[in-house]
Amino acid sequence: MLAYMRRTTLKISAALDARLRHEAERRNVTISQISREALEAYFGQPRGRRTLGAAGAGRSGRTDISQRVEEILAAEVAR
Repeated sequence: MLAYMRRTTLKISAALDARLRHEAERRNVTISQISREALEAYFGQPRGRRTLGAAGAGRSGRTDISQRVEEILAAEVAR
């Protein structure tokens, strides 16, 4: 995986650094992984990667999601 990765340096505040390190430790992942995820969330997913909009269906406020799961997934895959 690292063969195609580029290294970069960021200057961040001590408070942001502490939050970054805390989150990496809490999730048991590297600081680099958290940073990549944050940059992808900000700039959008790289080409070739898809996310299913239905993945966040539990936060929709709708109550019929469990009955319509097949319909929702089929609509997302068709997009």
